[in-house]
Amino acid sequence: MKNTKMKKKLKRDTASEISSSRNKVIAALLAIFLGGLGIHKFYLGKVGWGIIYFIFSWTFIPAIIGFLEGIIYLSMSDKDFLARYS
Repeated sequence: MKNTKMKKKLKRDTASEISSSRNKVIAALLAIFLGGLGIHKFYLGKVGWGIIYFIFSWTFIPAIIGFLEGIIYLSMSDKDFLARYS
């Protein structure tokens, strides 16, 4: 009985790790390639920041910041990423 409960918990934990790493990678790719338009902020649910990035996209400053944020997302642990953006 305990063994099956443990297996189910392990499957759930593994599934959440897989989905969290996928979301982290998608957010990072959006930040690196489309960060100048704020697409990664919309994806992460930060709509206000996404609008600000979009408004100032003509200055290329959001593109530089987005590139740096993409690198930060990739270097974060899955737990830290989930804690901050879930």
